[in-house]
Amino acid sequence: MTINRRHALLLGAALTVSLAATACGSSGGGDGSDATATAAASQTVSDADLQNALNAGGNITVWAWEPTLKQVVADFQEKYPKVKVDLVNAGTNNDEYTALQNAIKAGSGVPDVAQIEYYALPQFALSKAVTDLSAYGAGKLDGTFTPGPWNSVHAGGPAVYGLPMDSGPMALFYNKEVFDKHDIEVPKTWDEYVAAAEKLHKADPKAYIASDSGDAGFTTSMIWQAGGKPYKVDGTSVSIDFSDPGTQKFTATWQKLIDGKLLSPVVGWTDEWYKGLGDGTIATLVTGAWMPANFESGVKAASGKWRVAPMPQWEEGGTVTAENGGSSLAVPEASANKTLAYAFVKYATVDEGVQTRIDGGAFPATTAHLRDPQFRDKEFPYFGGQKVNQVLAESAEQVAPGWSYLPFQVYANSIFNDTVGKAYTSGTTLQDGLKAWQDASVKYGQEQGFTVQ
Repeated sequence: MTINRRHALLLGAALTVSLAATACGSSGGGDGSDATATAAASQTVSDADLQNALNAGGNITVWAWEPTLKQVVADFQEKYPKVKVDLVNAGTNNDEYTALQNAIKAGSGVPDVAQIEYYALPQFALSKAVTDLSAYGAGKLDGTFTPGPWNSVHAGGPAVYGLPMDSGPMALFYNKEVFDKHDIEVPKTWDEYVAAAEKLHKADPKAYIASDSGDAGFTTSMIWQAGGKPYKVDGTSVSIDFSDPGTQKFTATWQKLIDGKLLSPVVGWTDEWYKGLGDGTIATLVTGAWMPANFESGVKAASGKWRVAPMPQWEEGGTVTAENGGSSLAVPEASANKTLAYAFVKYATVDEGVQTRIDGGAFPATTAHLRDPQFRDKEFPYFGGQKVNQVLAESAEQVAPGWSYLPFQVYANSIFNDTVGKAYTSGTTLQDGLKAWQDASVKYGQEQGFTVQ
C-alpha cells in the first residue's frame, strides 16, 4: 500500500546490471546454511523442501513498512516456532530502497525479504538484485493473483521477482453529502467529472472536485487507464513516448481542470489535505483500493459521508481501470536463507497471512479472496454501510493489460515535479511537461547505460 510517495533520488549504481556482483551476505540468514537454496539454481524447490525448511527453522530478516505484517509475523512464528523473523522498518518506499541498495553495494546487512512497490521492482530485477522465484514454485501461482499485480512482478519477462502482497485497483471515492447538497450526479465518464467539477466550484468557490498538485503515480495510472503505453521495455532497451493517444486523452481532459482552477492546490497526505477530505472542500479522490483504512483512521470527522463508485471512464459504457500503488515481497539475491525466506513470502501473500492482512484493513491481490462472498459483502460503517469491496474487487478484474514501468522509474518519479509539476504552477501545459519529463528520463537512462529512444 502506497501511503506517501516521496520520490527521492536513488543512487545511480542501483541501475547498473553489475550490481549483482556486489551482492553477498545477509543480515538475517542465521548460520548461513541453506542447502535447498543452494540447489535452487539448478532445480526446482518442492513444497516438501519448503516444509522441511520451516520445520528446521532459522532466522530471517524482513524489511517492510506495511503495518499489517506485524501480526502476520507473530502468527507465522507461532505456527513455526523454530523460525525467528526480525521485522525491520528500514523506511518507507524510497528510503528503504536507498538503504537496500547501500546494503547490497556494501555486501552486508541485506535482508532476506524486502517490500518493494511494483513501480520500483523492475529496477531491482534488471540489476539481478532480487531472486527469480520461479525455482521456488512461484511460477505455479499463475491465476492466484489478479492480472495487474501478477504482471508487475514479472518485470516484463517470464521470471517472477516477487509475490504480490496487495493491490491498488482504482475507484472513485466521493463525498455523498457534498454531492447531494449541490445536486451533483456521480460521474461515470471523465467528461462528466469535469462538468461536476465546474458545477461544484461554481456553487461553492471554497470546494473542489479533487486536490492535485502533481503526482507521478497518479498521472501514470491515469494514462494507464486511458490506454496509454508510454514506456516500452526490453531488457536494457527502453523507449519513452508521451505523445501516444492514451496520454493525450488524459492531458486534454485534465488540462481543463487545471486551466479552470478546478483542482485544490493542497498537497496530498498533509494535515491540510486530511482536513479538506473531512470538511467537504475536497469532494473526491481517485485512488487505489487500499484507501478505505486511511479514511477510517485519518478522516474520522467525515464518517458516513463518503461512498465508493467505479472509476470514471474515458469512453461511455467502458469498464477499464488501472492500478495505483501496491507492493510485492521479494527475496534479495544476497539472502543466505532463500528457501525459508520464500516460505515466509508465500505464507504472507498466498496462505494464512492474506486473511490476517485483510482483517487489518489491507486490500489483497489474490483472486480467491477477492471473489469470496464474505469479503465482497462486508459492510463498511464508515461508508454508510456500503459493500465497498464489491466495487473495488470488480475494478481489480478490469485493469487494462500491457502496462510497463521503466527500469529506472524511481528516478523518473523523483524528477516529476521539476518537469510535469510545473503545469500546476505556471503556464506550462501538461503535454509540454510530460515532454520535458520524457527528455529528462531519456537523458538519465542513456547516462546509466540503457539504450533509450
